Amino acid sequence: MSEAMLSKVRKLLAQAEDAACTPAEAAAFTAKATELIARYGVDRALLAARDPTTDPVGDRVVDVVAPYARDKAGLLAAVADPLRCRCIRRPAGTGFALHLFGFASDLERVDLLFTSLLVQAAHGLAGTVVPPGEHPAAFRRSWLAGFARVIAERLRAAEAGAVAQDGTPSVALVLADRSDRVARRVTEVYPRLRTAPTRRLAGSGFGAGEAAGQRADLGGPDAVHAPTAPPHPGLPGR
Repeated sequence: MSEAMLSKVRKLLAQAEDAACTPAEAAAFTAKATELIARYGVDRALLAARDPTTDPVGDRVVDVVAPYARDKAGLLAAVADPLRCRCIRRPAGTGFALHLFGFASDLERVDLLFTSLLVQAAHGLAGTVVPPGEHPAAFRRSWLAGFARVIAERLRAAEAGAVAQDGTPSVALVLADRSDRVARRVTEVYPRLRTAPTRRLAGSGFGAGEAAGQRADLGGPDAVHAPTAPPHPGLPGR
């Protein structure tokens, strides 16, 4: 991401996070930051269609650890999928190693957003009271599931908006081809993938997590130029 674009995103997110900012103002700043990040993805895709060397297909491994390793992995997948990356989960000790596949610019965007959203989820959970009589871990897992679902929906909407704004008839074909190329790379590395069973959650925090996902800032400056994913902050304990 260019320094000029990064500067704009940083400024918008700083304004959205200001305690003096009204909810409507924060939503407007956040929407603009998300729009810039999505626009960047489309621009890089079109540039790579003309010169593939500018944005090769690659991969990286992100380690997520306890507590709530499975839920962190779910959030990473919720970010990666709308940004045309694939996320393969592998057990690793008490957590998981998430093998990400995608074009370099899209992997860059996933790092950027996932790092920011983990911080926001930790803050959101710390400020959410677990209902009396409910197991804290069950509530927090369902909270994180709601948070991740809304984040995925918002990112898909932002990506669709960037494509529509471009107005180039070929852009949808370019993006579809990129998704196909990433899928082929995954198949080359993991020819016998199995789909994980549907997870059942008992906690009542899903709605509160969804509300937090609606308020979340979809961006963050720290991981833009990192060659591998940085250490990620922890969530509240069980």
